[in-house]
Amino acid sequence: MNDLVLVTGGTGFIAQHCIIALLNAGYRVKTTVRSLSREAEVRASLRTGGVEPGDRLSFSAAHLSSDDGWAEATVGCTYAFHGASPTPSGTYASEDEWIKPAVEGNLRVLRAARDASVKRVVLTSAFGAIGAGHKPLGRPFVETDWTDLSGNVAPYQKSKTLAERASWDFISREGGGLELASVNPTMVLGPALGPDYSHSIRTIKEMLEGQPGYPKIKTCVVDVRDVADLHLRAMTDPAANGERFLATSGEGLWLAEIAKLLKERMGVVARKVSTRVLPNLLVRSMALANPAMKGLVPLLGAKLDASGEKAQRVLGWAPRSREEAIVASAESLFRLGLIKG
Repeated sequence: MNDLVLVTGGTGFIAQHCIIALLNAGYRVKTTVRSLSREAEVRASLRTGGVEPGDRLSFSAAHLSSDDGWAEATVGCTYAFHGASPTPSGTYASEDEWIKPAVEGNLRVLRAARDASVKRVVLTSAFGAIGAGHKPLGRPFVETDWTDLSGNVAPYQKSKTLAERASWDFISREGGGLELASVNPTMVLGPALGPDYSHSIRTIKEMLEGQPGYPKIKTCVVDVRDVADLHLRAMTDPAANGERFLATSGEGLWLAEIAKLLKERMGVVARKVSTRVLPNLLVRSMALANPAMKGLVPLLGAKLDASGEKAQRVLGWAPRSREEAIVASAESLFRLGLIKG
């Protein structure tokens, strides 16, 4: 197997696990970074994940806010995984800071992929494009659901929704034969590969370091290694073309239930973990003084269950358990020396 696969945003948590999965499956990989000075950092993370890619991995400089570099990044690639996301500036970004670069970044990658005759792009979207802004459905969310932008939706989830919709619109109007599939993960956990880990794993880190309590928020969980596996399946399976796939393992858990599981499974090293649930009124009050917490308020008490049945049925995907993903996150943080105290 000698196909070259582009993975955008090679410094990212999901992207690095996708690179590992591709290399282990025999593919060559090209990845984009904002600055080529970060190549050594990416290679170090991949070594932590058990892979020494050598010349089977190459790097290309490209930024989602500019057309520069994307033609060079996509040339020669048979497939592409696009999960790179812009990071807005400031402690709490305006909606425009979230939405504009997310939408324009997706379109830049898709145009370049089309022009380079890439066969299929697998878009890393998010559960945030499916499950936000709704009143209770009385059932788990599925791939035909879209976030209701007329509801109370945080800027991040709004950006993911509009960026994914723009991608599907591009394919239908001017894709020129380019194929698209999307993977929509819930809370992505699993082994960190270095200090540049995901927001989701930061939640586990804060629990282990003694966060005094948690909002009443429910989330489904998926292991990053299974997210990478689903990307590979969506890349080559003919049945995946034009489809969305939720990446999730089992029913949702309240944050306090995740904390309880850590205490049960991690023993003495989880002695600082609290299982306290913060009253909704307190969280709403804290959000008034801390704008970064505003996005939590719409999620309070919401039962955000999602189903991964489609990916299992159509693509033969078999994810790890929620418990394994949670414990793998914690173990990796200790193994890498990233827990304080």
